[in-house]
Amino acid sequence: MTTDDQKIVRPRRSFIFAPGLRPELYPKALACGADIVCVELEDGIAPHDKDEAREKTMALFTQPQADDGVERIVRINCLRSAVGLDDVKAILATDTPPPALMLPKVVSPDEVIWLDDLLTESGHDTRLHIIIEMNAGLEAVFDIARSSSRIDALFFGGVDMSADLRCKNAWEPLLYARSRVVHAAASVGVDAVDVPYLDLDDLEGMKAQAQLAKDLGFSGKGAVHPKQISALNEVFTPSPEEVAKAQKILAAFEEANTGLVVVDGKLIEKPVVREMQRIVSVAKRASF
Repeated sequence: MTTDDQKIVRPRRSFIFAPGLRPELYPKALACGADIVCVELEDGIAPHDKDEAREKTMALFTQPQADDGVERIVRINCLRSAVGLDDVKAILATDTPPPALMLPKVVSPDEVIWLDDLLTESGHDTRLHIIIEMNAGLEAVFDIARSSSRIDALFFGGVDMSADLRCKNAWEPLLYARSRVVHAAASVGVDAVDVPYLDLDDLEGMKAQAQLAKDLGFSGKGAVHPKQISALNEVFTPSPEEVAKAQKILAAFEEANTGLVVVDGKLIEKPVVREMQRIVSVAKRASF
């Protein structure tokens, strides 16, 4: 298992999907300001278009990707489906796999372990992002989070989760589920990213829910349209005061080289270092 200090800390304030069937939209998505662009092969692609979308998506990664600070991910289909297996076969067969994969509807750590083993056998360094959107996945989320050192983030899927839990798709009914995902992500030092806000005409409502998500421990939130990105980035970007405090704490730990320091009269233990690193990383991305 990769330790917290070895994990790459990067901002994940916002993400947006780009349809795999329309590769011409990929550069536009990369330029929209989102920290993560996810090329979509799952729900956004009709069954009869899956093969074409997969082929076009794989072609996007045959050339080196620009070092522009945007994280590239491909959301494949469920690993327990035939089309998901086809996605995996295509990824294993290429010499230029996507940098990261988003796995939907994960319900068991065995799924992740299986894919990790196959990627390792193929010599691929591909990272993994896991969507927790099923009741069974919520039950097993702690084991899922620990199932692979390739995992960088857990994503919360509210629409499918609310259907599976038979509850309203709203903040309070899903608060326990969200909290459990955040808890699991924090237990292994990876990010938690919240579900997109679906009402495009309610930016204030989206900002309010994004603030609730941030306060709960989420690192970012999804968008369904580029016009939502700047507001999400604003909410999840730390304030200058937060950045200054983080830099001060990191400097204190570097100078002391111990697991415990005192900053401004307060005792601070080393586990806080990763969060301070994340704050500084997000701040750098905000001024990219």
